[in-house]
Amino acid sequence: MAAEILLISILAGIVGSVLGLGGGIVVTPALTLLFGVDIRLAIGASIISVIATSSGAAIAYIKDRITNVRVGMFLEIATTIGAITGAFLGGLMSPAILYVIFGLLLLYSALAMLKKGKSELPQDVPLHPVARKLKLQGTYYDKALNENVSYHVDNVYGGFGVMYGAGVVSGLLGIGSGSFKVMAMDVFMKLPLKVSSATSNFMMGVTGAASAGVYLFRGDIDPGIAAPVALGVLIGATAGARIMQRMKSTTIRKWFIPVLTYVAVQMILQGTGVIV
Repeated sequence: MAAEILLISILAGIVGSVLGLGGGIVVTPALTLLFGVDIRLAIGASIISVIATSSGAAIAYIKDRITNVRVGMFLEIATTIGAITGAFLGGLMSPAILYVIFGLLLLYSALAMLKKGKSELPQDVPLHPVARKLKLQGTYYDKALNENVSYHVDNVYGGFGVMYGAGVVSGLLGIGSGSFKVMAMDVFMKLPLKVSSATSNFMMGVTGAASAGVYLFRGDIDPGIAAPVALGVLIGATAGARIMQRMKSTTIRKWFIPVLTYVAVQMILQGTGVIV
């Protein structure tokens, strides 16, 4: 079984690295549905997969200057504050409401991405005053286009607000927020999709490392499961980082929209009690 988990994890690492979602979206359902692993242990292994994805992909993305570290660290402030708020709200409100609200937000984002159609890069994006002050704009070399791409950052407040909401969801519901991270940067702040994906990978490592200690303390991380997951995801993420840089943003978006829609529908169904 360890060899099969390893192969599934390699696939998860590739998908997570390219889309900026971590490997959990593949690892958790694969472990529970294909291998009959207890959901608690599957989630614990999923947290490990997030750290492994970030470790494998973030290094390559930072080296090639695709990751916008300034944007990542700025948005981590919102995520952290949101996570603390979510933990505080846990006993005060029904998680079902948030499931529906954020499920609908993800559906809106999927439609917004769909409307971009064949647009490879954001066009005529103004530089937000806060982005100018914090120097959030950047430049990277796009290997698919064979050119240097300079970009601006817009709607900083909107992106910060979405990331705060993502933190609340993570803290209250105990779920990852990779889809929110990419969506906040791509749809609201209008960063190039490759930069959004790479920066999301960088951010998830910070979030995942903070969560892993809690899951380990609870006994929800089984080394026999987590070890092949971590190794497979690390291999897949390293390969995925190279694959992503050769892909066009329009192709990545075609991968991302169905995944985003799936996550949105799952959240809405859970919020309305259709699935548990």
